[in-house]
Amino acid sequence: MGSEKETVFPESQVRLLIVVPDTPLRLVCSEIASNLGYEVEALEDLDCALERLSDSSVDIVLLSIPYGSDRGVELAAAFKQHHPQIPIIAMTGSTSASNAVEAMRSGASDYLVLPFDLPAFSAALERAAALCTRRTMMRTLHEQVQLSSGLGRIIGRSEGMERMYRILPKVANSNHSVLICGESGTGKEVVARTIHELGPNAEKEFLPIDCGTLVPTLIESDLFGHEKDAFTGANHAKHGLLVSAQGGTVFLDEIGELPLDLQSKLLRALQEKEVRPVGSTRRLPIRARILAATNRDLAEMVDKGQFRKDLYYRINVTKLQLPPLRDRHEDIPLLAAHFMERLSQEFGNRFRLSDLALRTIMQHDWPGNVRELANALERACALCDGSILELKDFPTILQQEGLEAECAILKKQKDGNEGTIVKTLAEMERHAILKAIRALNGDKIEAARRLGIGKTTLYRKLREYGIEVSV
Repeated sequence: MGSEKETVFPESQVRLLIVVPDTPLRLVCSEIASNLGYEVEALEDLDCALERLSDSSVDIVLLSIPYGSDRGVELAAAFKQHHPQIPIIAMTGSTSASNAVEAMRSGASDYLVLPFDLPAFSAALERAAALCTRRTMMRTLHEQVQLSSGLGRIIGRSEGMERMYRILPKVANSNHSVLICGESGTGKEVVARTIHELGPNAEKEFLPIDCGTLVPTLIESDLFGHEKDAFTGANHAKHGLLVSAQGGTVFLDEIGELPLDLQSKLLRALQEKEVRPVGSTRRLPIRARILAATNRDLAEMVDKGQFRKDLYYRINVTKLQLPPLRDRHEDIPLLAAHFMERLSQEFGNRFRLSDLALRTIMQHDWPGNVRELANALERACALCDGSILELKDFPTILQQEGLEAECAILKKQKDGNEGTIVKTLAEMERHAILKAIRALNGDKIEAARRLGIGKTTLYRKLREYGIEVSV
């Protein structure tokens, strides 16, 4: 994941709509924003702002909340209702901070208290621009999910997944055994189903068997079948699972959980391509393709005598190693978009991730891999109050990580803010001071108040910048 500086601006300029009735303040904000590289449109009339917004393409709104008036708060709510994707920065006087809180509740994503300093103004615009970029990225990812996001049922475009995509079509069109390895939750069954669906017998049955959940006393009967009265409770004959998927694919999940005596019988069945049901003297052919998977190190189990070496080589003609999600963080937004698309259909609500939630899931290591990500998103959709998945909707561990990371980012921004704008700050400050004094017809005391600096500081800066203002 790139730094904040790499994700602030999209390829085109960010379009900023400034809605400020106060003329000097509007001019100062426009001047600073233009110098920062934003494409600025400024309006004085709050009443015509919503109509203007409907007629133009805007990325960010900088909105003044006049002291003692509810009009700005009402406008923020109207903006959010008609254009929920546009970030709103509310601007209010120092004596009306409660208006800013109300504006945030009405839909503003950030606020500035007047008088503000230049770093605070720049940082607020930067946060809003970053939010625009991330929302654009999520929309793009949703489109990619609709078009092509991987191979078959598999989602991901990381380097490790791309390598697997080059192998899978060849594997699917052969008939030899495949061993799929990977941690729990990495999607081993999804890969097995993709192999089946890409193969020549895709219309036949795909039969998954979780070897770890089979009842120990009935494993042999489940896999190979049994005759009537072969044991107590066998009231009728039964075909085994290996025979049931004739012409299709049998997927032996967690094959490392099979006991050694069953491993020997399974090896014989795979070698001879036939099984002998329990209590029977006849043999039935196996016409299904065998795929196996494990989250354990079978080679190590072979060395310890816990897994048969000959069975290991039998099922390991081709080996596919699935990378854990922590090694392919770049696939997380694409996976999230895929799951949210499905959940949106299930819940009947078009969900999207908040800025903070997206950053948090991108940074989490996901020890439970893709399955954990899917479960976290399903939980968030179930707990979400509206359509935006907030950090509070996710499991506690993600909430803690997200808040800690956010605090670290804010501290870093605060510590390094001066260094990032030091080259342009003096120039912008000089322009802002000059603009404010001229807009106020030379009233330096009022200009100082508007700019958030003391009268003494203003006169000192006038001397430093060599500004001589005549009125």
